[in-house]
Amino acid sequence: MALNKFQPFHVSISSNTLLLLDFHSHLTRSEVVGYLGGRWDTNSQLLTVLRAFPCRSRLKDTETAASVEEEIYHSLFLRGLSLVGWYHSHPFSPALPSLQDIESQMDYQLKLQGSDNSFQPCLGLICAPYFRGNHGAQSTICPFWIMPPAEHRPNDYGIPMEVEVKFVQDSFLANDILHDMASLAARIPKDARFEAVLDQIYRVLS
Repeated sequence: MALNKFQPFHVSISSNTLLLLDFHSHLTRSEVVGYLGGRWDTNSQLLTVLRAFPCRSRLKDTETAASVEEEIYHSLFLRGLSLVGWYHSHPFSPALPSLQDIESQMDYQLKLQGSDNSFQPCLGLICAPYFRGNHGAQSTICPFWIMPPAEHRPNDYGIPMEVEVKFVQDSFLANDILHDMASLAARIPKDARFEAVLDQIYRVLS
């Protein structure tokens, strides 16, 4: 599916956010999902993404979804952040939104907009860690949003729009990011690919 380009807002994403969601996406060959926390400035029309919040459950695990989401909302509140978007992985396919992704993104956009019709953007982000079309070992990252269908055609799918993003280098790797990485890795079967990474994380934490 092709992406168009048009966005009525600006976006910046911190390097710690990208590190954590990319790490999360690499840990399993199944799809993962998580939320994005940050701030929305109506004056500058700038959406700042400051933190990734991985869901510690499988993408379609409805039994634990409610408790996981409650934990994430609590973490957002403690950090003084708002929910500004979500991310998920396409392990072996391109980082392009599917029809299901378009529907999910539209749902999130409507929920964040609320009942007063005040505009607040919601960022969708797809990470493709193992797609063979990637250049080298680097993941493909696709930030996007959905332009809603025309009012006279409400049953049409929205149009996926590629988001231009400014990436901001954090001055340090936060301790809670390292703890999240270790916690995520501990939940999957040990694999030789991750042993060296885990050892490094535990060394930093100790």
